[in-house]
Order: sequence, then structure tokens, then C-alpha cells
Amino acid sequence: MPPSTVTLRIKRQDGPDKPSTWEEFKVPYSEGMNVIMALMEVQRNPVNAKGEKTTPAIWEASCLEQVCGTCQMVINGKPMSACSALIKNLAPNGEPITLEPMSTFPIVRDLIVDRTRLFDSLKQVHAWIDIDGSHDLGPGPRQSPEVQEVAYNLSRCMSCGICLEVCPNVNDRSPFIGPMAVSQARLFNLHPSGKMHKAERVESLMGMGGVNDCGNSQNCVRSCPKGIPLTESLAALKRDTTVQGIFGFLQKP
Repeated sequence: MPPSTVTLRIKRQDGPDKPSTWEEFKVPYSEGMNVIMALMEVQRNPVNAKGEKTTPAIWEASCLEQVCGTCQMVINGKPMSACSALIKNLAPNGEPITLEPMSTFPIVRDLIVDRTRLFDSLKQVHAWIDIDGSHDLGPGPRQSPEVQEVAYNLSRCMSCGICLEVCPNVNDRSPFIGPMAVSQARLFNLHPSGKMHKAERVESLMGMGGVNDCGNSQNCVRSCPKGIPLTESLAALKRDTTVQGIFGFLQKP
């Protein structure tokens, strides 16, 4: 029989320069409840387990379908999507559920972090395809089914940041760009139009903080909520940087 209440132990912090504290809440359980639903109960009635009126915990969420990548947090010590984290799996016997912000990124408030580092890495690898308006608007360039299959898996990335959170080489002492941006560089290099900037993307991953700073812990591929083959992308780009480092001078005017 499922418990009648859910206990949430939330790490609270009012701002980047404020001290962190833990606060506990008890909310009524409902069938199919996930962590976001439990947090919404706290928002509806912000009274902690001591019966004290407090401020609602702050978090991010948008799609609630594990697509937008905004509701990632550390739940019971493991980074995951709060929208797909079911209470019945996290606390089958009514155990307290701990919620913390991801530690790789700067804290904003409570469970919200600043993922600017992640989005800056996408800029670094030119993770888009340039369209200047002169392209024929008819059928797009063809891709083989084999390339389509690889590209589809890579395109499922939702920029959630979990792969950066679990990577031991991504921290405030290391400039490593992280597996997400490397995988997106591979995705756009596979595109027939995106190949125009392949050399630029590979070049951006050859220096300090680039793909060779990966320590091959493989935490990323084990933790990715979308099952994206991140280690395959890291291996592919390591190969590309090696080839460009050896033969790249032949491509220069």
C-alpha cells in the first residue's frame, strides 16, 4: 500500500552568495505522482514539516514530458529529470526524498542553476546550420538511412546538463567543454549543409578544454536520460581532431 504522504528534503538557497540550508516538507501523495507534482504541492501550501509558514521552493519546468531539459536536479543523490522521477520508485516505503540543485553549474536560487556554461559551449562548436536565404526551398539535401539513424539519436539531446553534472572532468577547475557540445558538433557535422563548418567545429575542440580533455570515465553515457551515445561522439571527434591536426594544413590556402 503506497504511503499517504511524501516527505521532501529540499536544499534551499536564496541566492548565489547566500548560505544553503535544508528544509523538509510533507505533502499528500497521489497516484502517479512525480517530483514536479510534489513540488507543486509545496508551492500550493508552503508550510514545512515543522508547521512553519515559509517560501515555496523554486525550480524550473516547462514541458513535463522529458523534452525541454529544464527540470533537471539531483534527486536522492542522482541527477535526473524531475518530471519523469516517480515518487513510487524513489520512495516505495515512504522514505524521505532529497532534492538538490546540480552542483556543476552556479546556483541561482533553490533548485535553479545557471546553465550559461552549457549554452556557451554550443556557441563555441557552432551548433547550428547557417541558412542565408539563398537556398532552394525545395527538398532538402539527402541523407542515407544510416546517417539519419545516427543523427536522430544525437538530435534527441535536450541540453539538460546531466552529462556535465556527472562528468569528473567538468568543474570549476577545468575548462573541459563537456560531452554534450561534442555530441552536437558531431550531429551538425553529419548534416550535408552543416559540413560546410566541420573544420571550424573540429578546430574549436582541438585546444584547451577540447575533446582531448575527456578522461573517458563514461559517466555521461550511463547517465544520459535520452540514451544518447555520447562516448561514440567523443571517440568520433577525437579521431577528427587527430586527422585535422595532421592534415589540416593541406586545407589552408
